[in-house]
Amino acid sequence: VQLQASGGGSVQSGGSLRLSCTASGDTFSTYWVGWFRQAPGKERNLLARASLDGFTAWYQDSVKGRFTISKDNARNVVYLQMNTLKPEDTATYYCAASLPARALSGTYDYWGQGTLVTVSS
Repeated sequence: VQLQASGGGSVQSGGSLRLSCTASGDTFSTYWVGWFRQAPGKERNLLARASLDGFTAWYQDSVKGRFTISKDNARNVVYLQMNTLKPEDTATYYCAASLPARALSGTYDYWGQGTLVTVSS
């Protein structure tokens, strides 16, 4: 499966952005999908994860209540709605997919290119 992430940009603190991750070559219904981010000089971290049907989601504490992951298997798209953005959310955001057992173990096999999000104060 090939992944394409989009939707990044520049926004002021308190603003919102919606990132999209589109799959080709296979269907998202086979995979768990995660959104990661990596700030300059820092490691890449998992922010949110959605299950096969998208009904089960997990969030990192730092984004819980502000970010929402949603999965549209019919359109083969996964979204990350980001609200109340803060300057510390500035990073390159990546989507990734993996079969459920591997995703639960923390291993993601398929990655999209990053999309940059910049939040100014």
